Amino acid sequence: MAPSLSKPVAPGASSAAARDRTIRGIITQLTSMYLENRTRISRAVYITLFVALINRVRHAIAEQKAASRTEATKRAEKVGTTSASDGDVTVKKKKVEMNREFFRSLLRLLKIVVPGWRSKETRLLISHSFFLVARTLISLKVAAMDGAIVKALVKGNGREFLMRIVWWMLIAVPATFTNSMLSYHQAELSLRYRTRLTQYIHDKYLSQLTFYGISALDDRIKNPDQLIAVDVAKFSNSLAELYSNLAKPLLDMTIYTFSLSKSVGGEGVVFMSLLVQLSAHVMRALTPPFGKYVADEARLEGEFRFQHSRLIDHSEEVALYAGHEAEKDTLDKGYFTLIKHVNYILRRRFYHGFMEDFVIKYFWGALGLLLCSVPVFVKLPGQVTMNMGDRTETFVTNRRMLLSASDAFGRIMFSYREIMELAGYTSRVSSLLEVMDDIQAGHFEKKLVSSSGTEDNEAVLRGRGKVVESKDIEFIDVPIISPNGDVLVKALSFKLTAGDHLLVVGPNGCGKSSLFRILGGLWPVYGGTVHKPPFTDIFYIPQRPYLSRGSLRQQIIYPDGLRTMRAKGVTDADLFNILRTLSLEHLIELYPEGWDAEAEWRDVLSGGLQQRVAMARLFYHKPRYAILDECTSSVTLDTEKVMYDNAKALGITLMTVSHRRSLWKYHTHILQFDGQGHFVFTRLDADKRMKLEDEKEDLDVLLRQVPELERRIEELTAA
Repeated sequence: MAPSLSKPVAPGASSAAARDRTIRGIITQLTSMYLENRTRISRAVYITLFVALINRVRHAIAEQKAASRTEATKRAEKVGTTSASDGDVTVKKKKVEMNREFFRSLLRLLKIVVPGWRSKETRLLISHSFFLVARTLISLKVAAMDGAIVKALVKGNGREFLMRIVWWMLIAVPATFTNSMLSYHQAELSLRYRTRLTQYIHDKYLSQLTFYGISALDDRIKNPDQLIAVDVAKFSNSLAELYSNLAKPLLDMTIYTFSLSKSVGGEGVVFMSLLVQLSAHVMRALTPPFGKYVADEARLEGEFRFQHSRLIDHSEEVALYAGHEAEKDTLDKGYFTLIKHVNYILRRRFYHGFMEDFVIKYFWGALGLLLCSVPVFVKLPGQVTMNMGDRTETFVTNRRMLLSASDAFGRIMFSYREIMELAGYTSRVSSLLEVMDDIQAGHFEKKLVSSSGTEDNEAVLRGRGKVVESKDIEFIDVPIISPNGDVLVKALSFKLTAGDHLLVVGPNGCGKSSLFRILGGLWPVYGGTVHKPPFTDIFYIPQRPYLSRGSLRQQIIYPDGLRTMRAKGVTDADLFNILRTLSLEHLIELYPEGWDAEAEWRDVLSGGLQQRVAMARLFYHKPRYAILDECTSSVTLDTEKVMYDNAKALGITLMTVSHRRSLWKYHTHILQFDGQGHFVFTRLDADKRMKLEDEKEDLDVLLRQVPELERRIEELTAA
């Protein structure tokens, strides 16, 4: 027998094999130790995570309390400081981010859209939540059925495979019904939210003259129509979507993670969750401020729409000035500013989407495959020996649950961007509510451009006077302020009683309109005391009256409705008598519908007819006082006489702003401004004043002839 030959082993290979055996031995020993103490390690991990969660909640509560104290201090400082209407102040824009201010504003809006536990919105939310839970449980059942179908396929059992397919099709019926109900609930919630919020805003916007204060006395809100009509709808839709896109992923991730931990072990799920959390924090740090971008885009959209509305409102003036090129430049600038911002957002979303898709779909997917392979390559305690079909079923089921959990977590990550967009809409809607609250509280912020500098008028602008309700009208040392902050009259004082008809005259910009805005309650009283009747006893007719949308009858009884008119005991025959007094009865005959005829009355009626309709409105309401601001500039003297004679016959005390000498005889007092801060209030003797005015005009003519006479005398002397 030939002797056996042994092949010599290289020293390097021997040492490598020894190291390999040592490493494998260490891994085997660590694995054995882990499996022996797996229960204790799991408990330690869960206790550590629970303690960390409690500690984080405690820190969040402490930060909330500190932020509340800081906010209270800021509010106290705000009360003690002078508002922007008291000087030249630049209003800072709020930073849009997910901070305590966002949650405070969102909580306020939530209390509006979901007013109580018994509201229909609450019932919708409960029903919506039920279908969310049902959808998750159905998905869990579908995941198990997928594994069973693949198991039957691997085993080659055709009968079992077909039965599994039948059951899979049967469960599709409640699954599709649940999906449809989720879509319906989301749309219905969005509509309910918008209805609640719009009604709330309308109640505040159209009370206490808030709509006037926003446009005339405060410049923080440039386009309230955009906020009410567009941003409220976007906020409602975003809020309804966020509940579905956030509640369901959280529920899915919780249930799927729990089910997955029973199959692959809780430690693997925790380890993968830590890696996911780390990558999520990195993604969050790299996420652009989409909330600020959305708020800026909405603001630019509103400004662009406002520029077009402004062109429509002033189309005649622009056409007469041939200013179409200048307006085109303005519109193009507004549009390209908007488009530049939108393109910037698209670029940022492209880079962010690339990063987000890679991390969520592929990096987290690779981690999931490693996790699903644990039952195949690692024998866990209590796990029975599995054949090929069982391993396939377990892998497919775990893979399906992991994909669903990963998809849920991905939707949570994507929802951060949706939350930031919601923060943008929340900021704009809440800013509208805050401004309306400030205006109703008498706090205005407006950048003033005074011709004399607001520093000199600071003491007057900072003060507030007193308004007392009474039968008569009396101003006691009341300053008259222009819209740009100039003090036109430092202390105006006069008194009117019923029957004292007042004529107000003076140059442009002397304070006539400001006086009547204070009297009508539109402007604040900066000092002194104003005694005036309630708002319902004062009626205002401007030079160009406002004609509302609606029937011809509504033009006469505005702002009353048909029910209010009937309650007052007024009939259509009474309205016809008013029209006949003003020679307007032909308007009824122009339309087959008569009183119910509807048209765009501002375009249908001429300026003179509009002024007569406004006077008919005055005769219908019969107030104690009427402010007539050049309201007869487009009518004849005969019609003017009918207007004033009938108004006085109805017991209406007239306060007129006009330069027409024909109106002097209808008034008993005159308030004359000189434009230099002085005024004269006295009784008006129309005949005497007419003679004085005629004499003054004659003297003016003679004075204009003096230079010509002097030149003629010089010529005669030289000759």
